[in-house]
Amino acid sequence: MHAMQDEAGAPLIAAHDETIPPEQKTAQRSRLFAVLGTTAALVLVLDQLTKLWALRALTPGEPIDVVGTLIRLNLIRNPGAAFSIGTGATWVLTLIACGVLVFILVTARRLGSVYWAWALGLLLGGSVGNLSDRLFREPGPGRGHVVDFIDYFGWFIGNVADVAIVGAACVIAVLATVGIGVDGKRPAHGRHESGHPKGRHEPGSEHSTEHSTERSQDQQPGGHHE
Repeated sequence: MHAMQDEAGAPLIAAHDETIPPEQKTAQRSRLFAVLGTTAALVLVLDQLTKLWALRALTPGEPIDVVGTLIRLNLIRNPGAAFSIGTGATWVLTLIACGVLVFILVTARRLGSVYWAWALGLLLGGSVGNLSDRLFREPGPGRGHVVDFIDYFGWFIGNVADVAIVGAACVIAVLATVGIGVDGKRPAHGRHESGHPKGRHEPGSEHSTEHSTERSQDQQPGGHHE
């Protein structure tokens, strides 16, 4: 069976998928969607609750030290993106955020890995958390300012949604590095289209090598026998 798949150049996991009943595939996909949705909901709720707390407990311009001056609670309303980029293009950032949501939903249709379910859930929850600020907070729909209050080293100020988005990016980077796709499959390894695996010898290869060595010796000066 392995030999037939090697000749066809098909990854072994493809044959395994074909043996899974459709009902089992549907149940597995439903569980992954549940993981994605639950993760996104938890991130969204935590983000909005912490923003609500920050608006009630913190005063703009009066930071509170948490870890010395490295990590502080410092309330601001950010019209732009991270690092205060695009402060005059709130509408553009809103449209970009909507595009990210569409991308996540389209990608989730191929979901086959629980790790990708977590990553997309973090990304979805974080994106919706900040998008809701832009849609529903002052100064108006689509132009709302994002509530930021976690000050990192005085370099930039973010929120829980930003933490989730950065976490999702890290998970996706690891998955891409180890070669796990959204569908949970890895690319084919070893010989397929590119020849035999390294170190593998076909039967009779040693015999052919010996004959080649003998012929090369006969062709050398003085190597011809009468």
